[in-house]
Amino acid sequence: MKVRKRFRNRGSNNMVSLKDIASACGVSTATVSKALNGQADVGEDTRERIKKKAQEMGYLPNVAARMLKTNRSHNIGVLYSDDAGMGLTHEYFSGVLNGLKDGAEALGYDITFINTGLRDHRTYLEHCRYRNFDGVAIVCANYNEPDVQELMNSDLPVVTIDYVHQNCTAVSSNNVQGMTALMEYIVEKGHKEIAYIHGQDYSYVTKERLAAFYRVMESHNLPVREEFLMEAVYLDAKSVAQCTRTLLGMRHRPTCIVYPDDVSLVGGFNVINEAGLSIPHDISIAGYDGSLISQLIRPKLTTIQQDTDQIGKEAAKRLICILEQPKTTLQERVVVEGILLEGQSVGFPPRKE
Repeated sequence: MKVRKRFRNRGSNNMVSLKDIASACGVSTATVSKALNGQADVGEDTRERIKKKAQEMGYLPNVAARMLKTNRSHNIGVLYSDDAGMGLTHEYFSGVLNGLKDGAEALGYDITFINTGLRDHRTYLEHCRYRNFDGVAIVCANYNEPDVQELMNSDLPVVTIDYVHQNCTAVSSNNVQGMTALMEYIVEKGHKEIAYIHGQDYSYVTKERLAAFYRVMESHNLPVREEFLMEAVYLDAKSVAQCTRTLLGMRHRPTCIVYPDDVSLVGGFNVINEAGLSIPHDISIAGYDGSLISQLIRPKLTTIQQDTDQIGKEAAKRLICILEQPKTTLQERVVVEGILLEGQSVGFPPRKE
């Protein structure tokens, strides 16, 4: 009569216990536990032998038991709620989220989206504690919302994307460097009358880019016409189209228009074409983000390409560093450089007749 083994290769972890591995290796259960948890008081040869045997037996650690022992879930909450309502089709944030996922998984963590709809009347902080998140990455949110402020001001480790808060590590694209490079390129082409349709005023990204716009204009002693500065909504082609109509209808219209992002720029692009104007011969345009659409439309856009994957990976790395080395890690601001894509949408300004 054959005796059925209590474990199966690559089987369920319910079939294999630490005691099973200890018996197979001829060591104590305590030694197995120490070896699998990376504790130092186990010889390297013994540790490797135990790990190999555990793998052969198909052992998987019990997550619930590990949480009870370490008080850690190895799960990061992700708060993502974009104003445009594009969800995971949002090219910029989908790139950031993918980088965040890859970065977290490479370091042994999972990510879970925070439910921004039905939270049983809990605040974001209460929801995070209920889900036992070790920390939170705020990828996109209304940072003025009380629930978001409560989360950032709590003792729960938080990293923010494109927003600076005194209690959190922040990771963002270098908006000042990006807008400066874009504006310097436009000015070098000879443009002096430059319009800027920017995103929402409350956005930290907008504030940085707008400051860089003013700085470049000032450094070249170029006047800023306030009527050339207009607020629109990021990724909203309709509001940008209306701003473009207003600019084109001015008696002295700008020779170049800078848009808040490549996606919303399409609204302005269509208005310019409908007006019978040629880009860049009659008027120049520039975008931001370096999204796929910037390389598809003709003429190819002059824009700033943001490294969204690296932004996400840096956010994961910095947050996990706070979780695993809390005594030596400080809150900091990490900026990721962008790249100027020259394109063909910015030419020399048209000659005045």
